[in-house]
Amino acid sequence: MSEDEPILVWMREPRAPRRQGPDIDRIVTAAVTIADADGLEAVSMRRVAADLGSGTASLYRSLTGRDDLIDLMIDRVRGERDLPERTGHWRADLTALAHHLRATLLRHPWLGPQIAGRPALGPNSLREQEFALAAAAELTPDIARVTYIVDAVGAYIFGATTRQLAEQRAHRHTGLTEDQWRHAVAPYIRTILAAGEHPHLSRRIHQDTDPTPEDTFTFGLTALLDGIAHAGRDEP
Repeated sequence: MSEDEPILVWMREPRAPRRQGPDIDRIVTAAVTIADADGLEAVSMRRVAADLGSGTASLYRSLTGRDDLIDLMIDRVRGERDLPERTGHWRADLTALAHHLRATLLRHPWLGPQIAGRPALGPNSLREQEFALAAAAELTPDIARVTYIVDAVGAYIFGATTRQLAEQRAHRHTGLTEDQWRHAVAPYIRTILAAGEHPHLSRRIHQDTDPTPEDTFTFGLTALLDGIAHAGRDEP
């Protein structure tokens, strides 16, 4: 990249590849498919080109490099489904957006760390941010508080989905189903509980049903929004 060339892919004029080269849409689609299957670390210009049956050099006719590709991938998956319809009520809209973003993060496990670690400035990402800010602004006119609200909800979404994805990876790593894992650790757990030093843990383990990830996410989100509703009524 030359010193005079804009650093963001969104600021550059689209490159026109030669006719025999893959277009940008096919490149991004292939890269997302690779990341979903094998993780973002598997995405390289060489791997994408190979999956497209093309030469690596042909990709550089459309992109300056892998960073551009990742930016385009992030924006592609954030725009693959329409945003929820706005209701004009801050709580309903933030709830709908939270479930929308959670679903996107679970479909694309590589996405969360990328959103958290780099500015997402593509058109779909900006529409999502505008939706969140507009929803929070229904609760308070204070733009600083609006920002706090959006950041708090975002942190909860990323934290909850990161934990769920980590649990899924752990299960895949052991090669055991949930029931098989429980059966394997049951003798140890029974020994620990028999000592009587963890009564609350015992109640937790012996409860009739375990909450689903969706139940856990919804409960946490509801509690967070309850706190936001209270804080939003306070004067700065």
